[in-house]
Amino acid sequence: MIGHSHIVIVGGGLSGLTSAIHLAKADIPVLLIEKNVYPKHKVCGEYISNEVLPYLQFLDLDLDILKPSRITEFIISTAQGKTIKSKLSLGGFGISRFVLDHYLWNQAKILGVHLINDQVDDIDYDDKGFMVKTARSGVITADFVIGAYGKRSILDRKLNRKFSFNASSWLAVKSHYKADFNSDTVALHNFKGGYAGLSMVENNRVNTCYLVNYSSFKKYKNIENFQKEVMCKNPHLQSFFKNSEPVFDQPITISQINFTKKKAVEHHIFMVGDTAGLIHPLCGNGMAMAIQAAQILCTLLVKNYSNHEFSRLELEKEYTHQWKLTFSKRLYTGRMLQKILIDKGFQEIAHTIANISPWIVPKIINQTHGKPLICS
Repeated sequence: MIGHSHIVIVGGGLSGLTSAIHLAKADIPVLLIEKNVYPKHKVCGEYISNEVLPYLQFLDLDLDILKPSRITEFIISTAQGKTIKSKLSLGGFGISRFVLDHYLWNQAKILGVHLINDQVDDIDYDDKGFMVKTARSGVITADFVIGAYGKRSILDRKLNRKFSFNASSWLAVKSHYKADFNSDTVALHNFKGGYAGLSMVENNRVNTCYLVNYSSFKKYKNIENFQKEVMCKNPHLQSFFKNSEPVFDQPITISQINFTKKKAVEHHIFMVGDTAGLIHPLCGNGMAMAIQAAQILCTLLVKNYSNHEFSRLELEKEYTHQWKLTFSKRLYTGRMLQKILIDKGFQEIAHTIANISPWIVPKIINQTHGKPLICS
């Protein structure tokens, strides 16, 4: 029986582990519960915008030791292979979740975060605080709970989150490849019913992660057939798959990905990362958003722990306000871009406009990214 922790974090992905590290550095008691054992691969684009580097430095996290790729260029192609190229104003880096999550887990452990591998079955709240019910560790009480358990969980239904009762047609597939690929480039290649992101991570591996509407995928029965019959109609993807060697025995997948709006606070639980809102992968900024959400929330929690400036409801209101102010425009832009880029006709129009006015591409990219974080 674990008993009580001031803060319990449910989920040990990017935002959960970053939150744990931030809170631990402020000497705040925190317990993190993660169902998976690291290292582990996850479905993810594995590109992080440099906007979060000041915050990572503030947390004394040295990602250079993980040898990420440095990315400065962006290329996007239509389903027919017509391309648009652009510079990334801030740039970014490529690093696998296999390496990054494991590193953050170990850093949290060094800082004294109480880490357990367990499944959270339910979370209840009353005027005394939270009761976090787990599969093996019993009931854990907490003053605050942070929900960082990802895109979709059985917890969402237990908490009666509206989006979790709606079916979603999106399927994501991810794998790593050995290939001759420009390490400084992140590429987005469209195909009928979806799009694929390609970028280098550590150890000269190319992460390939694509999103496809299941109605487009299902008639081909398996990933190999779909890649051959649909994705390879894009000549850039055809060339990539023809001249690359898969590292994984099998690609990893996740289904029922839902991009509908979520709330940053539900049932008094602070939601961070994909648990609070999922940006379309074509924007390439989900990892940075997950990390920044941790920064927004933990800055408030640290301030309140020391000075008790806010009531619970005031904290919830302020976090919701800051979350919306920071991310709502990005999420809206992502939804609009998705509608445009999935449509073949819009792809051609967008390609024509971008060739006539090339300045528009970095301007659109900037709408889904933020400025370097200010940390103190």
